[in-house]
Amino acid sequence: MGELLFKQRKRNWCGLPWSFTVYSYDEERLFVKSGVFNIREDEVRFYRILDISLKRSFMQRIFGMGTIVIDSSDKTMKCFEIKNIKNSKETKEQLSELVEEERQRKRITGREFMTDHDHDGYDDYDEGHYH
Repeated sequence: MGELLFKQRKRNWCGLPWSFTVYSYDEERLFVKSGVFNIREDEVRFYRILDISLKRSFMQRIFGMGTIVIDSSDKTMKCFEIKNIKNSKETKEQLSELVEEERQRKRITGREFMTDHDHDGYDDYDEGHYH
């Protein structure tokens, strides 16, 4: 694991970090660690992230928090949320930049994530052949 660029606990509804979920990331991967007695550690590589969005409820805005929603092509972490974190907009922007840098470094485009799920010889989004 490289040097961490971000590390923060999930916060409760009023912004206090009383949680056993910790979010962190370095230059290549995002990590989610949760649990007390049974600890689960997940990671997703940045080049697998397909979309990043930000949600901020009224209560989150009052307490200066937000939730980052991530869609990925990872098998175990397809769609997940980085919930109730401070500086959510800045964190989302930094994540977005890191994802783009990693995809360029690995020369990965969105086309690599489109697969032939029907096994009919056509990509699902290929030149008018929508399946």
